[in-house]
Amino acid sequence: MSKKYKIQKSPFVVPTTDGKLIEEHWGRATDGNTAVSIAHMVAPPGWSEPFQTPEFDEYTYIIRGKKQFIIEDETLILETGQSIKIDRNTRVQYSNPFNEECEYMSICTPAFSPDSVNRE
Repeated sequence: MSKKYKIQKSPFVVPTTDGKLIEEHWGRATDGNTAVSIAHMVAPPGWSEPFQTPEFDEYTYIIRGKKQFIIEDETLILETGQSIKIDRNTRVQYSNPFNEECEYMSICTPAFSPDSVNRE
């Protein structure tokens, strides 16, 4: 009888050049799942990404530290224990302009894809 569950023991570590740790636990790179991706991330102090307009909804939960979001023309800062959902096709920029790491989980539906993030 096959098991009705899977345990992820070896998440895919996405290669980066900006010091950010990205461990995809479920998604396109780990199990070919196109419906959802779940990733654990650690953004170093001073980290930022360019603006993007993803074709997926993105949920973020802050485990520790703070993370800055510029959504359209509004700047928000989330802290430990807070979460946010950003609707697909929304222009957003993510950054950690603070002096401490930010550890968080990100869930994307459908799953994250470099082709659907639409970075500027």
